[in-house]
Amino acid sequence: MRQLLQTLLKQQSQPLKNNDSWLIAGLGNPGPSYQSNRHNIGQQVLDVLAHKHSQKFKSHKTGTMVAELSHLTQKLILAKSQGYMNVSGSPVQKLLQFYSIPLDRLIVIHDELDIEFGELRKKFDGGHAGHNGLRDISAKCGTGYHRLRFGIGRPDGQMAVSDFVLQNFSTTERKELPVLIELAIDQVLEITTPKTT
Repeated sequence: MRQLLQTLLKQQSQPLKNNDSWLIAGLGNPGPSYQSNRHNIGQQVLDVLAHKHSQKFKSHKTGTMVAELSHLTQKLILAKSQGYMNVSGSPVQKLLQFYSIPLDRLIVIHDELDIEFGELRKKFDGGHAGHNGLRDISAKCGTGYHRLRFGIGRPDGQMAVSDFVLQNFSTTERKELPVLIELAIDQVLEITTPKTT
């Protein structure tokens, strides 16, 4: 009897996983010099989403900037790390723990070299394909989360990939970005919409 009571008390003391919230992490590097880079498209999408809902990002103790909004019955926690791309895992892990959100309710928005500019693809689980931000998140948290892959294509000629992703979008690409960001937001909201059975 005593053992049963101890088990019940232990279960009650553990936080319940929050099934009404989603954590949406936009990947990028901190600071104004990186803000418009291809590598920061995840954070650019979150900036527009927060603005559409009249929400502002605030500093959070997990080393992130966070904004919260509602979509239907779901609470969306938008997060931008204040650290560099290749150490994205720890802030995401801390946020999942802080809000008691299960891994399968995490969406990571990131740039994708292997997809042409203008294409968006959703993916659940899988490898990191050499993306340092995903690599660190998967190492710290596991791989069972959603990704929204925002195509940026690969550089022409001899340009190094590292230089390409840290450049701003071209003039032609910038003209298309507003529409593409709206489409990315639609896909995020589609993932978070409760499924009817």
